[in-house]
Amino acid sequence: MGGTPYLEKFIPLFITNAMEGKQLPLYGKGTNVRDWLYVEDNCRAIDLVARRGTIGDAYNIGANDEWLNIDVARQIVKLLGKKRNLIKLVPDRLGHDRRYALNCRKLRALGWKPRVAFEEGLEKTVTWYVENEGWWRKIKEKSAEYQAFYDTYYKDRK
Repeated sequence: MGGTPYLEKFIPLFITNAMEGKQLPLYGKGTNVRDWLYVEDNCRAIDLVARRGTIGDAYNIGANDEWLNIDVARQIVKLLGKKRNLIKLVPDRLGHDRRYALNCRKLRALGWKPRVAFEEGLEKTVTWYVENEGWWRKIKEKSAEYQAFYDTYYKDRK
């Protein structure tokens, strides 16, 4: 999406759509698995690698805290006081990865570990979107790039 923030990504999209009372287009049966990490923990990991990592090495950043997408969606609607019927199962994208599994041993060897549990981080993230509605609403309403992406990936999925 080039120049706009990534509001089309799973968590931002589901938070903002739920706030607007729009459906949450969940791919497949919602059984895709992801290792979620709070943004500040991610930033701390990048900082640590920049300061103490080995130049030229690659470091995976993950919390070893895997969640099914359906469970993340349910948590978002719960945090916003919305009904689960906003979650709409839609056909999955062709070739969509079912699970991302990361080996984070090199990062852990540098002494890094997440400080924020997923549930707490998701609650902080939801709160941020609630408190900054003007920021994301402007992007969703006025960005042709965002709308084109949304239409391509979600509009006609039934």
